[in-house]
Amino acid sequence: MLLFFSELNSNTWHHVGKGSLGEAAEQEKTLIGAGKVIQKVKGHSKLEALFRHPLYNLPRPEPQKDDWLLRVKTREDVKETESEEEEGDDSISISWTRDVKTHPPWLRFHLGISRWELYNRKDPNLVQLTHSLATQRILGAVQKTGGTQLKLLISFPNYGQALLKPMKQPRDAETNENLFYFSDFERHNAEIAAFHLDRLLGFNRIPPVVGRLINVTTEIREVTTDHRLSSTFFTSPVGNMCFYGLCEYYCSTEHPVCGQPHALEVSLAAMLPDLSLAPRRSWRSPWRRAYSRTKLAQWEKDPTYCDTVKQTPPYNQGTRLVDLIDMAVLDFLMSNMDRHHYETFEKFGNETFLLHLDNGRAFGRHSRDEPSILAPLQQCCRIRRSTLLRLRLLSLPSFRLSDVMRESLAQDPLAGVAPLLSEPHLSALDRRLASVLQVVQACQDQHSDVIYDDLDEYDQQPD
Repeated sequence: MLLFFSELNSNTWHHVGKGSLGEAAEQEKTLIGAGKVIQKVKGHSKLEALFRHPLYNLPRPEPQKDDWLLRVKTREDVKETESEEEEGDDSISISWTRDVKTHPPWLRFHLGISRWELYNRKDPNLVQLTHSLATQRILGAVQKTGGTQLKLLISFPNYGQALLKPMKQPRDAETNENLFYFSDFERHNAEIAAFHLDRLLGFNRIPPVVGRLINVTTEIREVTTDHRLSSTFFTSPVGNMCFYGLCEYYCSTEHPVCGQPHALEVSLAAMLPDLSLAPRRSWRSPWRRAYSRTKLAQWEKDPTYCDTVKQTPPYNQGTRLVDLIDMAVLDFLMSNMDRHHYETFEKFGNETFLLHLDNGRAFGRHSRDEPSILAPLQQCCRIRRSTLLRLRLLSLPSFRLSDVMRESLAQDPLAGVAPLLSEPHLSALDRRLASVLQVVQACQDQHSDVIYDDLDEYDQQPD
């Protein structure tokens, strides 16, 4: 059984009051775990200590009906409403009973998606979900359409599905420095590491991802019904079973995916609900790159670019701008330059989180940082208070981002083969985290409205 989500009991959130700037600084030191808090967690794993911290156990509003993405409609419900017309129905008609324990893990994952996050970190179902992804029998495999590189849609019993990305290069290989970001390979270990990093930052916006060692012959070639995919299988000169699929880039005999001779490392990401049940809207990122070898995007030429973004819906109100900056921080830490679009669930309108999908081009280079990824933060000088406090917490020796990341990744099945991230990549996380905090400090030196205080409601509650 995987232990990705096993947690200790959470601490109580410590409320802080308002006061002078000096008092606020002292309160933040308390919030990020200085002094007594650190002493209490001494002797435990850093990962357990991190998830016990109040900043990772903030209370949520009591969810209302419209705060859940989906709800279950049983056969009994169908009988009761078969003569009624329901507009905007977001229910799932299923043959399982109302007893949640009888629902397969993938369905419980879908039913747990809320307005605020894809999953609750402490939900015991996530242990079952990741275990199922890593161990369940594969019933089918077809190539997923769209995108530029090879990926497969995997089917499991009880209608479960996952998105597979195969290993295409050694996980410790660093991207050639002469390659443009849009020419880079996607990496299976990057998808796994991105999920863990997103969770460590407290975002919970990437669907659960797990590594798995599969048999190319018995778990892909022999179960696929995709004739175009099956036509691309071949045996290499050294006897390895290979295939290449059909896609825009890197799908050819010169770029095959090969087993050793049949074993292949892959990442498996839990699929989101079908678009017919939970439509998603795709948004073009204001800081999208030009995807050109010669041209620059407008934001790369105009240092005041954010002034225009701030006046443009949906960034002119609500949390959308700081949501985007959260994503920029995530991308900078893992050096992902390929964030051209992002998605949201249509049901929640503009009052919801951003989905952090498709992270295969992250963790390509550890020896070089890409400061342009932080352009949204640098140009807008805005960041969530909760995000900033967690970043400061992760910069402390008692936690340290590289240490908790190493410990978290060690729980993945593929960690038994080799570390998911090399030590240089883990060290780069600490270096980049320090850079993010420096950018925030530079913003605070110049502006008075840098912090978006999403913790204000907790500060105001009585002890």
